[in-house]
Amino acid sequence: MYRSHTCGELNSAHINTEVTLAGWVQKSRDKGFMNWVDLRDRYGITQLVFDESRTDKTVFEQAKTLGREFVIQVRGTVIERESKNPNIPTGDIEILVQELTVLNPAIVPPFTIEDETDGGEDIRMKYRYLDIRRNPVKNSLLFRHRVAMEVRNYLSKQGFCEVETPYLIKSTPEGARDFVVPSRMNPGQFYALPQSPQTFKQLLMVGGMDKYFQIVKCFRDEDLRADRQPEFTQIDCEMAFVEQEDILDTFEGLTRHLLKEIKGIEVDKFPRMTYEHAMKTYGNDKPDIRFGMEFGELNTVAQHKDFSVFNSAELVVGIAAPGCGEMTRKEIDALIDWVKRPQIGASGMVYVKCNEDGSFKSSVDKFYDQADLAQWAQITGAKSGDMIFVLSGPADKTRTQLSALRMEIATRLGLRKPDEFAPLWVIDFPLLEKDEESNRWHAMHHPFTSPKPEDMNLLETNPGKVRANAYDMVLNGNEIGGGSIRIHDKATQQLMFQYLGFSDEEARNQFGFLMDAFQYGAPPHGGLAFGLDRLVAILGGQETIRDFIAFPKNNSGRDVMIDAPAAIDSAQLKELQIQLDLN
Repeated sequence: MYRSHTCGELNSAHINTEVTLAGWVQKSRDKGFMNWVDLRDRYGITQLVFDESRTDKTVFEQAKTLGREFVIQVRGTVIERESKNPNIPTGDIEILVQELTVLNPAIVPPFTIEDETDGGEDIRMKYRYLDIRRNPVKNSLLFRHRVAMEVRNYLSKQGFCEVETPYLIKSTPEGARDFVVPSRMNPGQFYALPQSPQTFKQLLMVGGMDKYFQIVKCFRDEDLRADRQPEFTQIDCEMAFVEQEDILDTFEGLTRHLLKEIKGIEVDKFPRMTYEHAMKTYGNDKPDIRFGMEFGELNTVAQHKDFSVFNSAELVVGIAAPGCGEMTRKEIDALIDWVKRPQIGASGMVYVKCNEDGSFKSSVDKFYDQADLAQWAQITGAKSGDMIFVLSGPADKTRTQLSALRMEIATRLGLRKPDEFAPLWVIDFPLLEKDEESNRWHAMHHPFTSPKPEDMNLLETNPGKVRANAYDMVLNGNEIGGGSIRIHDKATQQLMFQYLGFSDEEARNQFGFLMDAFQYGAPPHGGLAFGLDRLVAILGGQETIRDFIAFPKNNSGRDVMIDAPAAIDSAQLKELQIQLDLN
């Protein structure tokens, strides 16, 4: 037995108990006649004491040789600690050591294994197994486990069955790029790693499984950001004999359960917002509603003056930044420079100070009088002490720019509080969106999403106006889940493929198995998938997902710890009948 107790469970009730502990040396303090060692495992830290007058001489001398991260086992007696530490659960006791065994020595680690480390992100990712020993990363992984267990328990109690679906599937042209896997036994042919288990979970509904879920790895070969990885985890769900309302109720229930059990927060029924309203009011389809700053469209009160910038714009729109009326000119200029960055792309910005006496001071006073600016304040909801920021230009582009500005201002004002949670549903997405380059329609979600029944007649005459039977769950400005009611009959699915530019032969080659299955009695069905990585990060109060993934990739999609991806040797390539041309 390597240990009788963990390093986090001993307290004053164990005084005079003989125990055996094992773990890593966190640090040691040698005072000559006395040596203290902090022993760490996953559960906590226990202080060991080696006393020249009470410890065997050989053990006492051996303790002086211990270095950081040595793996050791000790046997000793729990005694009361003279200088207690109220900051740790074991702070009332220490172990007077009688026996010491070095299970494995360690070289000096490349960074300190402490909460506040001196290691940069690159070095910590290279030695991720050491980084996991630190409390912030360890606790993030334990937090992820807790969330996943709550999900499994909740869905199981709701009658869902967890079913595994294949990882080696067929490549499809829709969505992001696939990761492909060559087949040795089928030369010249390739599997793809799934971007989602979409078609398989629909086939499970055809198979009568009724309620399915899976916590599953998915793969997309796409450009990466801080909150995106080439492999990610979904809570993937599907239900048969349901309408949209059934789906929303079920997974709103799951999310409310997680907020209550994980964060101790009771949340009322989630508000619902149409896609059109979200875009018009917040400039994106995943609005953060923890704070206001809703868009105010100013075309009717800002155009037809002498200010040509606004007169020539498709959209003039502003927001009221609360309490920013005291911003200095230097601070305002810095914000103007921020919106002009290539990442945002605005050509400039107009501002209006709402003074405490009810007057206004703007960067366009030459063109607008106090009555004009008062109308701007009314439309944007600005109050005394606020600042109105106004952008103009092409409608879609300007809304996107103002949305970014809204989030930046909220961050600077501390309005995006990680311990506040504001979920909502965004519904009634467009079914299709047009790619201007190819002049082709693409499914906004995926080609299996059902149109709203009342919009079916628009498919031929005005496809851009057709609404999807689709929905996204948004939490604190992040899309954490999305889904739809699916098409469940062959004729409608064939029609959808036609509108997406598939020939009958292409549709048959790619998705014939699904349309065949629909002929054998497919029930009405729909579902939703949560992004587990992002959901856990938001619940944990973080913006990025890496610390909630045991072994993440970097921004280039590389695992710097194991140095992957990597070349494979010529013998493997030959066996797979693959010839590389890197020129």
